[in-house]
Amino acid sequence: MDFKQIQELIKMVNKSNIGEVSIEQKDFKVTIKQKEEHITQMVQAAAAPQQLYQQPQQPAAVSVSGGTTPDKPKTDTPAGNLITIKSPMIGTFYRKSSPDKPNFAEVGDDVTVGKVVCIIEAMKLFNEIESEVNGKIVKVLVEDASPVEYDQPLFLVEP
Repeated sequence: MDFKQIQELIKMVNKSNIGEVSIEQKDFKVTIKQKEEHITQMVQAAAAPQQLYQQPQQPAAVSVSGGTTPDKPKTDTPAGNLITIKSPMIGTFYRKSSPDKPNFAEVGDDVTVGKVVCIIEAMKLFNEIESEVNGKIVKVLVEDASPVEYDQPLFLVEP
């Protein structure tokens, strides 16, 4: 089963009232579940794990071959009134879309819900990470082009 087929399954589940679908083929298993929160797709083949991030209109989560599906991964409230924007996946953190472009977000910039703040590359896919809060960037916690883990803090935002 390829990525396009998985995307088609997600679309069909989103349009229906199906809560969960599981499909097994030879060396992998795909499970698609309806969620009310943010979407995170994690794909893990039997031989080599891989993670993908997709944000369709209706939230759904894909877990392949025993992968885990995290709940709302992007924001938390640390001590004080600052909000943390966290990485929704494992990958490489980039502050800009290409070396000759400006950074998506700088310290002191105002961000709104839906504004792209960075890109995380996972398995040659470049995933735009959007802010889920309105506020001002207070601190960038990760160096450009460095690896990040799931749920790792990326930015501190003052609401």
